[in-house]
Amino acid sequence: MNAHEIDYQVFGEEMQYVEIELDPQEGVVAESGSFMMMDSPIKMNTIFGDGSNQEKGLLGKIFSAGKRILTGEGLFMTVFTNHGHGKSKVSFASPYPGKIIPIDLSEFGGKFICQKDAFLCAAKGVSVGIEFSKKLGRSLFGGEGFIMQKMEGDGMGFIHAGGTMAKKVLQRGETLKVDTGCIVGFTQDVNYDIEFVGGIKNTIFGGEGLFFATLQGPGTVYVQSLPFSRLAGRVLSMVPKNGGDRGEGSLLGGLGNILDGDNKF
Repeated sequence: MNAHEIDYQVFGEEMQYVEIELDPQEGVVAESGSFMMMDSPIKMNTIFGDGSNQEKGLLGKIFSAGKRILTGEGLFMTVFTNHGHGKSKVSFASPYPGKIIPIDLSEFGGKFICQKDAFLCAAKGVSVGIEFSKKLGRSLFGGEGFIMQKMEGDGMGFIHAGGTMAKKVLQRGETLKVDTGCIVGFTQDVNYDIEFVGGIKNTIFGGEGLFFATLQGPGTVYVQSLPFSRLAGRVLSMVPKNGGDRGEGSLLGGLGNILDGDNKF
C-alpha cells in the first residue's frame, strides 16, 4: 500500500470528531484548523503540498501546493506522525454541526471527488488534489465553480457533511437531482451535470436558485442537509444592519431599540 494503514473511531452526534490510532511511524495529514488533541508521542510538522508519496522533489511539491491554491486552500498542510514505540492517537474535529464520513479509497477505485471545503484529514500517502470540470455549464453554475477537490490513493480519507448526511447508491442510469450546494461528494463513475430549473414562476419566485445538479449512476453520492454557505447566509441575514439587537421573537424588541437610542432617524 502507498498510504499508511490507520485505525479510527468517530465520536459524537451533532458535533463529531474522529480519533485516529497510529502505529509507530504512521502519519495522517490534515487541513489547518481541524486539529483537536493528540498523545505526546505524536509530533506535528507543517509540509509544503499534500504529503503524498507521489510528490517527487521540489517541483512536485510546488505543483501540489499550486493545486491547493486553486481549490482555495492554503499552501501548507500539517502531518501528524507517531514517533513513539507503541500506538498513539490523534483527533480532528468537525468545523460545524454535521457528520464525519470515512472514505475507504480502496473500495471506490482509488478516487473520490468532493467539495473543496469538505476534506478533513487522510492517511499519509493519500493525494489531495483538484478535479477540473470539463463541462461549461457545470463550471459556471455548479455552485462549486470550475474546480472540485479529489482524494486519490488506497488509504482512508475523512470528509465532513453539514447537518444530516444522506448516502445514495445509484444504479446504472438512475438519476438524482440535488441542490448544488448540498452535494458533499461522489465516486468517480458518477456523471455530474447541471440542469436549469425551468419555468417563469420557478425561476422568479421559487427561491431555490436557477439550477440544480443531476447525478447519474452507477456510483455512490453523499448529500448534506445543511451546506455551510446556507448556514452562513442564514446567520448573516439575522445580523442587524445597525449593529443593534433585533429583539428576535418579541414585538417590544424594536421598541426597546428606539427607547434606548439604538435606532436613529
